[in-house]
Amino acid sequence: MRMIDPILMEFDRECSTTRKVLERVDDAHLDFRPHEKSMTMRHLAYHLATLPHWIGDALLADGFDLAARKPPSPPATAAEIVQTFGAAVTRAKEAMAQLDDAKAMGDWSLRKGATSLLTLPRIALVRTILLNHSIHHRGQLTVYLRIAGIPVPPIYGPTADENPFG
Repeated sequence: MRMIDPILMEFDRECSTTRKVLERVDDAHLDFRPHEKSMTMRHLAYHLATLPHWIGDALLADGFDLAARKPPSPPATAAEIVQTFGAAVTRAKEAMAQLDDAKAMGDWSLRKGATSLLTLPRIALVRTILLNHSIHHRGQLTVYLRIAGIPVPPIYGPTADENPFG
């Protein structure tokens, strides 16, 4: 078994849950923001939906330069965000499928122009950004849903909206 395989299994489970959360976002609330410093629901959901694609594109390279980043505009509808997520998951899995143990342990760097911000093994990039960072933003999105009055789906157990135990 490759080192990446258990992470791929975890990624599959987390993606199922993330999809459920993204499917709760509706067009009527895309411009909702809980605070003036917060992203809109559209931007947060789109960021969450595109993280796997970004990893898929960046993982096999030696790094990524934030200065060269040109983020696309978020889609107009909530359904497009969910579709974007599906394609992004496919892209991340394709990239992870190409990681043998040596490549997984190879260094990857995040830069901003000539400044190095972070260097870590690719497998740590997958853990830190693809899983942990995504889970963090998924949690933020559930708060947005709650405040907007949209039922929150079960994540790691029942929610106040969907509790089979009463």
